[in-house]
Amino acid sequence: MRVDPPVRLAADIGGTFTDVVLDGPNGRHTAKVLTTPRTPETGVFEALALVLDRSGAVPGDAGVFVHGTTLATNALIERKGARTAFLTTRGFRDILEMGLEKRFEQYDIFMDKPEPLVPRTLRHEVAERVSARGRVLLPLDLGEVRTIAASCRAVGVEAVAVGLLHAWAHPAHEQAIREVLAAELPGVTVCLSSEVCPEMREFERFSTTCANAYVRPLISGYLHRLQEGLVERGMTCPFYLMMSGGGVTTVESAARFPIRLVESGPAGGAILAAHVARECGLAEALSLDMGGTTAKICLIENGTPERSRTFEVARRYRDLKGSGLPVRIPVIEMVEIGAGGGSIARVDDMNRLLVGPASAGSEPGPACYGRGGAQATVTDANLVLGKLDPDRFAGGRIGLDSARAEEALARDVGGRLGLDGHWPAVGVVEMVDENMANASRVHAIERGRVIGRHTMVAFGGGAPLHAGRLAQKLGIERVVIPRGAGVGSAIGFLLAPIAFEVVRSRPVDFREFDAEAINAMLDEMRAEATEAVRAGAPSGADLALSRIVELRYAGQGHDLRIALDDGPLTQDHGRRLKARFEDRYRAVYGLTIDGLDIQSVSWSVTVATRAPPAGRAKVPEVRSPARAASMRDIYDGAFGAVVSCPVYPRFELAPGEEVTGPAIIAEDETSTFVPADFSAVLNSLGYIVMDNRAGGAR
Repeated sequence: MRVDPPVRLAADIGGTFTDVVLDGPNGRHTAKVLTTPRTPETGVFEALALVLDRSGAVPGDAGVFVHGTTLATNALIERKGARTAFLTTRGFRDILEMGLEKRFEQYDIFMDKPEPLVPRTLRHEVAERVSARGRVLLPLDLGEVRTIAASCRAVGVEAVAVGLLHAWAHPAHEQAIREVLAAELPGVTVCLSSEVCPEMREFERFSTTCANAYVRPLISGYLHRLQEGLVERGMTCPFYLMMSGGGVTTVESAARFPIRLVESGPAGGAILAAHVARECGLAEALSLDMGGTTAKICLIENGTPERSRTFEVARRYRDLKGSGLPVRIPVIEMVEIGAGGGSIARVDDMNRLLVGPASAGSEPGPACYGRGGAQATVTDANLVLGKLDPDRFAGGRIGLDSARAEEALARDVGGRLGLDGHWPAVGVVEMVDENMANASRVHAIERGRVIGRHTMVAFGGGAPLHAGRLAQKLGIERVVIPRGAGVGSAIGFLLAPIAFEVVRSRPVDFREFDAEAINAMLDEMRAEATEAVRAGAPSGADLALSRIVELRYAGQGHDLRIALDDGPLTQDHGRRLKARFEDRYRAVYGLTIDGLDIQSVSWSVTVATRAPPAGRAKVPEVRSPARAASMRDIYDGAFGAVVSCPVYPRFELAPGEEVTGPAIIAEDETSTFVPADFSAVLNSLGYIVMDNRAGGAR
């Protein structure tokens, strides 16, 4: 019999760890296990069993299960998707390789461009042409489509992406092609650009459609295996997937558009950070999510994470924009850095110490895991510096071997640079902190923000260890670490709304702003999004509506997202939107262009279940110093030496008890390092609030 209220479950599969969270009548229970890359569902089932056992619940008690996974991202990076063909308008076969005809590395004559997901031999052209205004210039040759289908069948194609020139506005030819392919290629996945990405800019639209087709057989198979496994274990509750845009959707929708899952884990973390920002009344927050493989940074303003319509996956040069495959999907705007616990440290031929982006992952893992990994990593460095307890890592499920870590660091770093003792580990940690600091500065500057005005919200298995030093580098004075920080993304899944975004490209010259026509289009989009959300939302759920227009100066190639007012637009909105656009343009670029008209690129409507109001946290006055449970030798950069530091179990701290750095606040899934010059106290919600008493960047 299901308990009342039913328990809520969330699972996040990362590159190194799989996290599961259970919220129920007996409180919150969490589990962190190593990811099982070959069969990702195995790690999920293992962690589910742990949290159910700890909570005393059974699978039938579950009221909802929310899941996020890196499977789609990994398939694109590792090129392990389906054998995919691409069918397009005659003359556009090579658009996937031509791209935007830009060099992302201007002076590198050996620049390595990303290979298209579909090789040229599997890219086909069909006779057809529709103008941008919808006039058929050349009728579709269905006989040629059948010939192409026969060619695809002969070479064992598993998926077909269809992208015609102006199908974003006029999809009839794409729909006709699908009917032919469905009859000629039974069992083969067919994806239409007019459904996956109904927007102009054919390169991005074609790239997104190919990526969706490439991963759809893999993801749909995995999701159905996972769902069947849950049912076999007695879990028949609603099953939702986290999307990159910050909402959740049904299994059916996720299996149809798996490209929307590529940043699902990091999106959950940003949702948690935004929730914490609202609870703590933070107008400007910087989200730091550092796990076992990467670190993610997101800017949050007034409790809302920044969002975008563009994203790059599988970058050949990890931190270099333009070196990956572009996809146009709803995504929370963030920067990802190869700076996780498993990031590998090495010294190059110029004797430079480098950390990441390559990661030891879960197999074989860092050297200290004792699972076959031999290369030095960030986790090895933190262990050698005393910031990790070798007997309590991941709740005691993974024992850490300090001797292996010291050996790897001495060989890979110390031996190359002439360093001994703890100094190789110091170099690795300082380098990874500087990488994150640089990425944070650039991310803020590109968006017209002042990084030092933000409060950092840190979570993930690694972020609480590094947040204090990173705050010093950035001049950030306060860091907030929420409860359950080690499994923060999974907690964010349970806070995410059921949502769906509909996007339409519609260029509108604001000299001829037609409010009536735009309102009709927005109403159609709202109805489509509402229908998608109602399919997965509880009956009677309250829904929220948000609308965005992407605007640019006429003739420019870059656009800015501007929020639309609630209710129908009027003719006066043309003037209002131009004023908002120019305010935003000035904030980002420092100027406006007088006398130049603006035009729209795309319009988007998002419908989502309304989140309950967040509670408000209070930071209590300090009553007394906290009592340490033990002492540990830890390296602190403020002293430039290893010092004896107190260790405080987080669950034994009470609001108002002060922890003065240097110190460690330990919990099962992570530990928080409080550097010298910092003090920490729990607020009324049990969040650690660290304040930099020295202030300023160091």
